[in-house]
Order: sequence, then C-alpha cells, then structure tokens
Amino acid sequence: MEKTKNTSHSIKRITFIAVVIILFFGVGVIAGNFKTINNIKIAFSNKHEMNVITTKNTVGEVLKENHIELLEDEIVFPSLETNLKENTTIRILKKTEMNTIAALAAKGENIPLEELLNEYAPITEKIIVEKVEIPYETITKDSANGKTDTTSKVIQEGQNGIQEVTYKVKYQNDVELEREAISSKVIKEPINKIVQVQGKASATSRGEERSDAPQIIPTGGLSDKVAGITPTVSTLNTSAYCACSKCCGSSTGVTASGEKASAWYTVAAGSKYPIGTIIYIPALSGKTNGGWFVVQDRGGAISSNKLDIFVGSHSEALQFGRKNLECYIYVK
Repeated sequence: MEKTKNTSHSIKRITFIAVVIILFFGVGVIAGNFKTINNIKIAFSNKHEMNVITTKNTVGEVLKENHIELLEDEIVFPSLETNLKENTTIRILKKTEMNTIAALAAKGENIPLEELLNEYAPITEKIIVEKVEIPYETITKDSANGKTDTTSKVIQEGQNGIQEVTYKVKYQNDVELEREAISSKVIKEPINKIVQVQGKASATSRGEERSDAPQIIPTGGLSDKVAGITPTVSTLNTSAYCACSKCCGSSTGVTASGEKASAWYTVAAGSKYPIGTIIYIPALSGKTNGGWFVVQDRGGAISSNKLDIFVGSHSEALQFGRKNLECYIYVK
C-alpha cells in the first residue's frame, strides 16, 4: 500500500515538471515570434516620400521588403545594417548630395548630420490665390503758367485698386523658398489722385468768374466735347431737384433740351449758359458721373449765378439742400 502511494506521488511530480517545461518553452516560442512594429518614412532622391509599417529590424530589410533597390549613383542613410527605431527616416540620396553633406559636416563639426540632411528635405509646391492692392498714382496738373506764388488743390481723391494674383509657391520644411506669379486679374481699377497746381488769385465773390482755370479732361464720354476748351471758374449757388410735381410742376422728366433728365448728369442753369454747356464740380466728383454735368434744363427761378442739379428722388433733393460750389464751366 505504501509503495502504491509513493508511485502516485512520483507520477504527479513528473507530470508537474513536464507541464512547467512545456509552458516555459511555449512562452519562449511566443516571445521569439513577437516582433516590434515600426512606422518608417522613406525619402527618395527625387524628393518623393513614402510611409511604411514594418516588423523588419534593419534598413536593408525594409528596402528589400518594399522592393527598393539602390541605383549606382545612390547611397542610403542610415546604412543598410542600421537597426531601426520608431519614426526613423530612411533617406536615399545621390552620391553627389552625400558628398556635399559630408563637406558641410567637415566645416561645422557641431552640426548634427540629421540637421544637415534636412537641407535636402522634399520640396513641395502649392498654388495660392491672394488679393493684392494696386497703388493709385498721383497726377499733378500744373496750370500756374510760370507763377512762383502757387497753391495746390486736390480735385480728385485717389483710391487703390485690387487685383487677384495666383502664385506658385515652393516650400521646404514648411519654409517658403520661392514665389512665382503665374496669373493675375484686375478686380477693381485704381483711381488716380489728381492735384491741381495753379497761381494764387484774389478771392472771388459768389458768381464772379475767373479765366485762369486749368484744363481738366473727364474720363467719360464728355472728353471729346471739352477737348481744347479752357474752362472758366465760377462759384455758383447750387441746389437740387427731381422730376416730381413739387419740383417741376409736372412729372414727365423731359428737360428744356428735349432730353429726358438723368440723375447726377442733368443740370438746370440760367440763359447765360447755353444748352449743352458742360460743367465740372470737384466737390461732387464722388457722384455717379464723376462730378461732370451737362446743362439740359432751364428754370424760372434760376439766375446766372445759380445751378440746379437733377437727382433721383425728392428726398435726395431735400437732403442736398443749397450750397455754394466751385464750378468749372466749359462753353464753346
């Protein structure tokens, strides 16, 4: 009976030892089969890049796994035998580039090789569109006729234009290297600033004319009509009117010239100024027609020193009120 018990204990011990051995070797096999997975970047000499996920240990194994062979004029960094780490960058460079890097390293011993290699990072291109201001020009019109005692007056304020420019931009390591404009489109034309320089004259009373006025050429369709005409300058008492019955007694909108009145273009003047006389008012240069008007209408209450401007509505006429404005008058 005692012998049977001893035999049973021996069998149990042998079985336990066998299980331990099997477990030990099993864990060893599993550990041997487990491999680290790394995310690796491969940068080629033609500036292209690719990202790969691999369990390989060395640079050479990764290149072989991805069917990448070095050309005769190429070299790899780090070397083929180098063990990999997570986020390692494998660079395939031309031998001439590597020679340049080596020369740079020889001049600056404290510069890390990786930093030098960044100089050969891929160059990327982007197409970007930007809005760029077009500066206005300042045009000076000199009508001082040789006078030394002069005064300057802005008769048209300048405004910058806007153009849309398309650029091709090259970057390396997110740093802009080069910018090339490949096309542009003007969205808004600039308006030139016009400064009038003229000899000083004694002040004029309301309605008094002077003939030392400058030659100002409009940019619209009136240019042919005033070409070669030197205007006289007169300060006129100016008001506004519309086509309503309150302003005109009727609402047809037809002027004394037979033409239909146009807002910020048609003016009513006294008989001193013939129908068709062109008048430029600098103070109204920001209006629709750039401050240029044509005498197309008459009025019973309009004397030689008064001017009535046709506007779009009665409220606009009331808002304009009455004011003394300097007028450049072109009479043939």
